Amino acid sequence: MSFSPLPRILRRRGEPGYPTFLELFFDVTYIFMLSRIAAAFVGDLTVRGAAQATILLLAAWWVWVLTAWLTDLFNPQLPIIQATVLLVMFGTLVMAIAVPQAFGEDGWLFVAAYFGIHVVRDAVLIPGTRVNRSIQARSVRVFFWFVVTAAPWAAGVFVAGWPRLVLWGFAVLVDLGSARIGWPTPRLGRTELASQIFTGTHLSERHQQIFLIALGELILTVGVGLSANDLRAPDYAACAVAFATGILLLRLYYHRVRQLLAPPGLTTVEQVRPGTATSYTHLVMVAGVLLTSAGLSLVIDQPLGRTPAAWAAVILGGSALFLLGSCLFDAVLTGRVLWSRALGIVALGALAPAGALLPPLGVLVVSNLVLLLVLAGESVAPRSRLVGVPTG
Repeated sequence: MSFSPLPRILRRRGEPGYPTFLELFFDVTYIFMLSRIAAAFVGDLTVRGAAQATILLLAAWWVWVLTAWLTDLFNPQLPIIQATVLLVMFGTLVMAIAVPQAFGEDGWLFVAAYFGIHVVRDAVLIPGTRVNRSIQARSVRVFFWFVVTAAPWAAGVFVAGWPRLVLWGFAVLVDLGSARIGWPTPRLGRTELASQIFTGTHLSERHQQIFLIALGELILTVGVGLSANDLRAPDYAACAVAFATGILLLRLYYHRVRQLLAPPGLTTVEQVRPGTATSYTHLVMVAGVLLTSAGLSLVIDQPLGRTPAAWAAVILGGSALFLLGSCLFDAVLTGRVLWSRALGIVALGALAPAGALLPPLGVLVVSNLVLLLVLAGESVAPRSRLVGVPTG
């Protein structure tokens, strides 16, 4: 039996699995990206605005995920891989610039940058893995699905309003969904979902870094919002409560990640199915932080007074979405439901109608109290009481 040689650009087993400084540099772009998406949503607190922000976040996340997988599967020390990451970083910056008018006159710029990122990446990986057909097939499969979704992405540029939203929504859902089924491709089949193609240490570190980047965007939102005010007493109170929100989200995240991403958990993440699921559950958590950031900007702008229903939904929904993502993350690695956080989601939903009776700062305090109770309960309760029955 003969074996195809490993491509030179492939990361070898046993090499250091921790992210490089270049990867950290790439992540910095996402502070700008996430802040632009959050600001665009705050400017349009409607169902349509939420849908647009979701599509933009999904597209940005897909670029980040593919880049994290790129430096996980391929040697990030090679100049060709480093140059690819830098070009993807530039494309991400252009996407972020186009975000405010992505559903307006800058739609072509957003899609052009998105296309350019895919073309650059695959133009490097497909030829670079030609000496090993099985490894090359992975990149070909991803490129095939990029071609499939290119049509709705491009078509969306030439229409406006809801038609663009529907076309782009369909395209980005297919982009992310294709990975969950192994990118099935004519003649090449699909990537086996149980195969080990990731490096657990590297992928887990990358996910922790992007979560920190999301929290960085939250702190940036607080700082920018306060600097624009005259800093009256309610503003100082809003600053303190907003800072506490960031601390609670950080503590809740690392409280579970530290336990779950021990060596057994890292081994699980190396497989295709749980590896992609880990990326997508982090997407939900990052979306929760982003929604929380949007809520903080509203509170800082008007800490007192009447709370519109949309504001209460954003403030409480951010915490609920983060808890949901952490529940899904737990379920991926343990197969069980983390009931403390599930109950936290229920509590936030039950408190939503009372939001109209409180000022925006009061709604944020209530949201923080729920997060604090969840964290306190997990800190004192035995591990066996935190999880429920297996999910499947």
